[in-house]
Amino acid sequence: MATQSTEQRGTLGTFAGVFTPSILTILGIILFLRLGFVVGNAGLINTLVIIGVATAVSVITSLSLAAIATNLEVRAGGDYYMISRTLGVDFGGAIGVVLFLAQSVSIAFYAVGFGEAVTDAASIDAAWAPQAIAAVAVVFLFGLAWLGADAASRFQTGVMVLLVLALASFYIGAIPGAESGLLADGLSPTDSRIGFWAVFAIFFPAVTGFTQGVSMSGDLKDSGRSLPLGTFAAVGVSTVVYVTVAVLFAANLDLATLADDTGAMGTVAAWSPFIVAGVVAATLSSAMASFLGAPRILQSMASDRIFPILNSFAKGHGPSANPRRAVLLSLLIALVTVALGELNVIAPVVSMFFLISYALLNYATYFEARGADPSFRPRFRYFNKWASLAGAIGCVGVMLAINPIAGGVAILAMLAIRAYLQRTDRPDRFTDASRSFYFQRVRESIRAIRGGSSGSRNWRPQVLAFSAEPRRRARLLRFASWMEGGSGLTAVVQIVVGHGAVKRRERQEQNDALQQEIVDLDLDVYGRAILAHDAMEALPVIVQSFGMGPIRANTVLFGWPESDAPGHVESYLEAVREIHRLGLNVVNMHSHAEKWDAMHAIPRGERRIDIWWSDDDASRMALLAAYLFTRTAEWSDAKVRLLASVPAGELVAATRRTLEEMAFEARIPAEVQCLVEPDADDLAAESADATFVFIPAHLRRTAIVGMRDIELAGLLGRLPSSAAFLAGEEFDLMSSPESAEQQALLAAEERFDSAGQRVSRLEEQLSRLKAALEEAKARSSSPLYEVTKDDVAAAELRVTNVTRRLASAQANLDAARRELARLTGS
Repeated sequence: MATQSTEQRGTLGTFAGVFTPSILTILGIILFLRLGFVVGNAGLINTLVIIGVATAVSVITSLSLAAIATNLEVRAGGDYYMISRTLGVDFGGAIGVVLFLAQSVSIAFYAVGFGEAVTDAASIDAAWAPQAIAAVAVVFLFGLAWLGADAASRFQTGVMVLLVLALASFYIGAIPGAESGLLADGLSPTDSRIGFWAVFAIFFPAVTGFTQGVSMSGDLKDSGRSLPLGTFAAVGVSTVVYVTVAVLFAANLDLATLADDTGAMGTVAAWSPFIVAGVVAATLSSAMASFLGAPRILQSMASDRIFPILNSFAKGHGPSANPRRAVLLSLLIALVTVALGELNVIAPVVSMFFLISYALLNYATYFEARGADPSFRPRFRYFNKWASLAGAIGCVGVMLAINPIAGGVAILAMLAIRAYLQRTDRPDRFTDASRSFYFQRVRESIRAIRGGSSGSRNWRPQVLAFSAEPRRRARLLRFASWMEGGSGLTAVVQIVVGHGAVKRRERQEQNDALQQEIVDLDLDVYGRAILAHDAMEALPVIVQSFGMGPIRANTVLFGWPESDAPGHVESYLEAVREIHRLGLNVVNMHSHAEKWDAMHAIPRGERRIDIWWSDDDASRMALLAAYLFTRTAEWSDAKVRLLASVPAGELVAATRRTLEEMAFEARIPAEVQCLVEPDADDLAAESADATFVFIPAHLRRTAIVGMRDIELAGLLGRLPSSAAFLAGEEFDLMSSPESAEQQALLAAEERFDSAGQRVSRLEEQLSRLKAALEEAKARSSSPLYEVTKDDVAAAELRVTNVTRRLASAQANLDAARRELARLTGS
């Protein structure tokens, strides 16, 4: 026995492997029994529009298919293989299941059509006859599928001969009998009983077979060449056939006859038995194509081990790994469907499944092209990502236009399977294009963020945590995830000190262990171990180089030192001071294992976060962090309390009211409690029953201190789990869309405009005064005017004054221009 993954090249070429199954499915029942009905109800012009729209969907999807097929080696599985290797196993597995079921049911659908054609031709009146004949046909086709693609291909070649004879009989009879008068009368319908979209829904299933050859991808000698070439040829030839047959229908029979007579093709043909043979050939060939395609989709899914229950269907038989187990399952589904006989209910949903696969093929091409992955290098270049996206949208639109209910059922079924696959845990067995797509989106988003304005209103925590001890790191990373509240990013760095080959191996081992630890914690954290000669020298370099563009660390998280040895504490304070000097926020978390366990033992609805309020940026940062805590599931019911120190003699009620108004304006629910000049013992006692304590802090030369300059080193051990916040930037909890920077820019623009207008007015005034001065000088020298020297002097004085004012205005304009350039960075 062989598996589908066996590296065996197929034996089929373009004609037998792709063109034949595709063209035989397209030129099927709709052509022989429904195209005349379409022309009769829609008229020739509308029919050509219908064919054009349907063909447009086929052509765009074929272009997308060609792009994917020439970018990777398409193995067995056809549509499933291409979609799963592009959009991922979730979409691929979902479409694989529904396509397998759709094609297996299609076997029964076409077989019943064959049974009805035989009973009509033989004038058999028994009600059970079509189903009985259909069951015999299914068993016969099963035998061919059991033997393999080569035997089925030879059968389809014989069917192709019958199809050509049927079409030749029609053309021979229709061309000589064409009448221009009938053609002119048939351009538009005179009395259509059904609307345009209803007619479109009847016709569109005709073009849903153009990807039947894709399912044979694993049996092709050269799938990259055969898939696009065979598909394009099938779509092109079938379009010509449908257009010419529609025109000849309109030129041979009036619309009323076409609308009522489903056997119009036999009426027009030179020899009608060939049309009956064509109907038989069309139904059997379509059923055969589905019998070949469905098992190969199932086998490919089983080989990828997506659904454990299907793993046994990966087995194949013979050198070509013929999926006999999957063929048996398709046989069972087809026979059950024939026995049920409710094909009119099932058929619309089946058509929708095919349309979903076309939509996903188009979207897969857009997805690949949009991701701009360097590995996306299709040999077929005549595609456009926006056309592929339009094709995907068009397929969904066609689904809803044809049958909204069936379309909705099909979409929901696929999404349900995809949701199941997303929740299952399975190893990655192949790569897809999703990583490239998301990387491209990240790239574009970073560029967009870089061009936007920054400020307190859109501040987000971008946390860089440092930890060398796994036993403490889990607590630190959990705290970071709470502090970012689903709105920021967290990265953790472990510094491995040393150099040389041994240390490089150790760094890799530590990095692997860190990645596994993050996976075990199930946190959205990004970790890396870094090799450095000296940790203190590496620390500021790592902090400054973290991230890219605007995505950089703004908050550094440390664990409070457990050792109180003088050298250890001094090194810790120096590290904190060095980072704080770089303008970053620093958070120091203190919590040992007993405190952490005690915190988790408190019911979520009884948790409280205390903030020792000092009315500075560190306090506002701590309050914002507490709010972000409450956006997580673990802290969503927690209360926030502000503890404020009030000097003796001040009004406690007024201070409390001020803080309550501040919290209200900041839109952060918080209780307020005022303490009169509390000392360390008062604060420890007040927060003893808190779940977490946030302490706004600042640095002294030898210590980190909090409210009222109380040193934290000796106090934190008496508190529950706690964190000290040192703000390195300004925090404005009441910031508006018009930030201080934006307001300054607006004011600078107004000053620049005002200064420019003043300069323009003074220039115009100076120009007038200079003209008046020249005129006064000219008249003073003429006896005809009574202009004295005093008049000339007064005019000169006015010119001098305005010139001075203009110089001052020009200086103001230059200053406004420089300020505006500074604010805009230009």
